[in-house]
Amino acid sequence: MALRAAVRNKSALSALLSQLSPCSSHGRVCVTQRRNNSTSPKIKVDFDQSAGVAVMRLQSPPVNSLSLDFLTELCINLEKLEMDKSCRGLIITSSQPKVFSAGLDIMEMYGKSPESCGEFLRAVQEMWLKLYSSNMITIAAINGSSPAGGCLMSLTCDYRIMADNPRYSIGLNETQLGIVAPFWFKDTMVNTVGHRTTEMALELGLLYNPSEALKISLVDKLVPEDQVLTTATQTMTKWLAIPDHARQITKSMMRKPTIDKLTSNREADIQNLVSFITKDSIQKSLRVYLEMIKKRKG
Repeated sequence: MALRAAVRNKSALSALLSQLSPCSSHGRVCVTQRRNNSTSPKIKVDFDQSAGVAVMRLQSPPVNSLSLDFLTELCINLEKLEMDKSCRGLIITSSQPKVFSAGLDIMEMYGKSPESCGEFLRAVQEMWLKLYSSNMITIAAINGSSPAGGCLMSLTCDYRIMADNPRYSIGLNETQLGIVAPFWFKDTMVNTVGHRTTEMALELGLLYNPSEALKISLVDKLVPEDQVLTTATQTMTKWLAIPDHARQITKSMMRKPTIDKLTSNREADIQNLVSFITKDSIQKSLRVYLEMIKKRKG
């Protein structure tokens, strides 16, 4: 499986690169949040108060890159929902065609000062912590490709439903860009698919098509593309049938050791990541990657 995915990985990455570039009514409440220099909200939340379920749509063209602005807006919305005890479930999906999220915004790490890199990486940590420790039922409705940070976001969820389109891919492919996934990326994937599968996936920077992702349990269910959100809504109903207190305690019991590992080492983790990312050799790798994107756009 890993070798087959590795052989196909370059074409999967190439397909993804071609896409890249550097209300209240009837019980529903639309929530949007924008940050200082955002011209439009990058996150839209539609909260159905009667059902106790929110749908969060990622809407930052062209590929929902996880920039500092995006992550800040995401975290603000997550905190609002978490504080609203009537919100029991959250479905995360994308409004952008063909992509769930292309992952971390490389421009936040290229040519930046250590202080700027640190601020960005702290926001990535915060996104992971809020999602992975959420008391809400979280379902990723993955309606497009989801590499790197996009894969991480989906891995934080309780359940993952992906569009059954062989052109889409998912995985932690950081090594292909010359960078290394932080230990909490690794731990999240180990908790999902096991140690050996994660070891090969991370070392080779594998991207899996939907059927491969299902086989290794990187996703839980495949459905036709036009049924991703409706299936997520139906699946949410089953999860809502479980008493919240029992589910939340069980979730915490399963995830707390992984969460504690980061919370007790957040600043050290940031310093290690900043030291790594700002190395000349890593900056060179990022420059090569950005130039490759520029050529493909041209």
